[in-house]
Amino acid sequence: MKPMLLVPDAHTLFERARGRKILVVGDLMIDEWIWGTVTRISPEAPVPVVAVADHSFTLGGAGNVANNLRALEAGVTFAGTVGDDGFARQVRDLLRGEQVDDAGVFTTTDRPTTRKTRIVAHNQQVVRADWESTALLDAGDRARLAAFVRERAPQCDAVILSDYAKGLLCRDIIEAATACPLVLADPKPQNIALFAGITCVAPNAAEASSITGIPIVDDPSLEAAGSRLVDSLRCRYAVITRGEHGMALFGRSGERLQIPSVARTVYDVSGAGDTVIAVLTLALAAGAPIAQAMQLANFAAGVVVEKLGTATATAAEILALVEHDTNAA
Repeated sequence: MKPMLLVPDAHTLFERARGRKILVVGDLMIDEWIWGTVTRISPEAPVPVVAVADHSFTLGGAGNVANNLRALEAGVTFAGTVGDDGFARQVRDLLRGEQVDDAGVFTTTDRPTTRKTRIVAHNQQVVRADWESTALLDAGDRARLAAFVRERAPQCDAVILSDYAKGLLCRDIIEAATACPLVLADPKPQNIALFAGITCVAPNAAEASSITGIPIVDDPSLEAAGSRLVDSLRCRYAVITRGEHGMALFGRSGERLQIPSVARTVYDVSGAGDTVIAVLTLALAAGAPIAQAMQLANFAAGVVVEKLGTATATAAEILALVEHDTNAA
């Protein structure tokens, strides 16, 4: 039987987590949302014509990690880059609007601010357009970021490395992050070697399969992949998120735990990984054991997949789902 996270435990964790200082280092993006309705097909091509009703911008990528932390009242500092363009100001305004310290957000002149434009009609995404560069940051920008991270990491309770494979993270920056004793990452497979030796990696099942070369199709293959992750990276923990199958924990000291999904309905999985890494990190920073931290992150994911688009989960929403699960048990 899986250990149960009870409402009083979760409430205490949120109280302890409030105000914890988290440094988020990663690929910062702006999500552009165009909302509308479809009533006809274009005469120019067999595509829907969207009559636009609304237009909005939200923080995306690693910015959504920061949003999730702020929704839980953590103190957040961000380290990343924006381009020398009009969208950079919008990104900074969004960060400051969430009371995120953007002192570590540097302007680069050789790449745009990463922007993802989504057209949504009747709550269904019609198309997405991306403006981005995935080239490695130049040496000067890497050095500036590494210096900032090296200065701020010791002042924080934890560091989150949010990797969207846009060329920002490198070994110098990650080594700088280890000046903080608690470092977690949501890695992309092509960059996995960068994260050797940190506290915890939290890939999804498809990413874990790609990283280890082991297709995860059942419990034995899950065990093999999780064990290989921990052994090859020399991390203290690996948490594999498995969508509707829940989450699995693997520890260097032999810790093993599988927990089922608690989502009541799955509406949109966009950004769920950002929520998991944010809540997992914040709970560990507040002193939670890894099993409790993982369960709290699982409940948070259950909240955000019920929402459209990249979303956050408040403490009240997570506690309500914990209570629902407790009463249903």
